[in-house]
Amino acid sequence: MTLATMNITAPFDVSVGSASGVRPTLTFSGRAHGHASVHHTPALITETVEWLSVSPGKVYLDGTVGEGGHSEAILDASGPTGGVLGIDRDPRSVDAARRRLTGYGDRVRIVHGNYADMSELARQAGIASVDGVLLDLGFSSRQVDAAGYGFSFQRDEPLDMRYDTVGLTAADLLNHSDERELADVIFRYGEERRSRAVARAIVAARPINSTGRLSAVVARALGGRRGGRHPATRTFQALRIAVNDELMHLQAGLDAAPGMLSAGGRLVVISYHSLEDRLVKAWMDREATQCVCPPELPVCACDHEPTVRFARRRVVRPSATETQNNPRSRSARLRAVERI
Repeated sequence: MTLATMNITAPFDVSVGSASGVRPTLTFSGRAHGHASVHHTPALITETVEWLSVSPGKVYLDGTVGEGGHSEAILDASGPTGGVLGIDRDPRSVDAARRRLTGYGDRVRIVHGNYADMSELARQAGIASVDGVLLDLGFSSRQVDAAGYGFSFQRDEPLDMRYDTVGLTAADLLNHSDERELADVIFRYGEERRSRAVARAIVAARPINSTGRLSAVVARALGGRRGGRHPATRTFQALRIAVNDELMHLQAGLDAAPGMLSAGGRLVVISYHSLEDRLVKAWMDREATQCVCPPELPVCACDHEPTVRFARRRVVRPSATETQNNPRSRSARLRAVERI
C-alpha cells in the first residue's frame, strides 16, 4: 500500500482552492465573561492582540481556537460588543474552548471544523466578513501532555497523532507505506537528514503501533540525544504533519483568509517550525507583490494584483521574559499582513 492509495497527501502537494460566496452579517451582543481552569499558555498573546489591531465592536476569526486563550484576549480587547468565531479540528479543544469562554455568551461561537474551510464555516455561522483572522499553528500543552493523542514520546500509548478522530493514524502510515515513501515524509516534513536510516529501521521493526515503540526504534537508528533534543523529535513532527495534512490545510487557509477580511482587516499567523514559517512568508511575499512572474521574464505577464500589504515586515518573536515563563513559546514566530 502506498501513500497515494491511503489518501495521504504527498509532501508539499498544496494545490487547493478556497470557498467563496456572499455572506450575510452577524451581530454579536456583549455579556460579562467568566474563566475556566485551563493549563495551556498561548504564545505571543499581547503581540497577537496588537498586530490584529483588535478594537471594540469588531469581529474576529480564530481559526485555531485551541483552549480559547487567544480568543479570550481578543474578546476582552474588543468588548463590550466585539465577537469571535472560533474554529478547531480537535473536538476536545472545541469543548475546552466552550467551557473557558462560556461567560462571553453570544459574543463568541465555537465550531468544530478546519480553518481551511473558514469561508464555508463563516457562511454557516452567518458571518459575511471579519476584521481579523488569527492562525496559531502550534498545538496546545494539553494535546502534548494528555493521553490519547499519541503526539509525544514522553509516554507509551497508541500511535494516533490525529487532531480529529477520523481518518488514518500514524500507525497506518508507518505500517503500510514503503521505505522510500517513509524516508521522503520524514525528510520533507521533519527535515531529518538521516531519514533513510530512520525509514529503514521502521520497516525492519514493523508492526509499530505505539509511541514508545517508535521512539525506541528511531533512537536506536540515530543514537542518543542531539543537542539536548530527543532523536525521535523530527520523526514525530513529520508523522503529525503528514497524518493531519497540515501544510495543505495551511495553504488553503492562507488562500481563504483575504476573502474573509474586510478592507484593512489583519491576518496574523503564528508558526513554530521552519516548514510552516517558510510557507507563510512565501505566501505573504507573493500576495503583497504586484508581479509574481519568474525573474527571467523581461515583461510582466501574470496580471497578479496584490491582496494584502505588510502590517509589519519583520517577524515578531517572544520576549526573553515570555520564553522564560513559557519555554514552549520559544520557537513562535508571528507574521502579519493587512487586507488592501
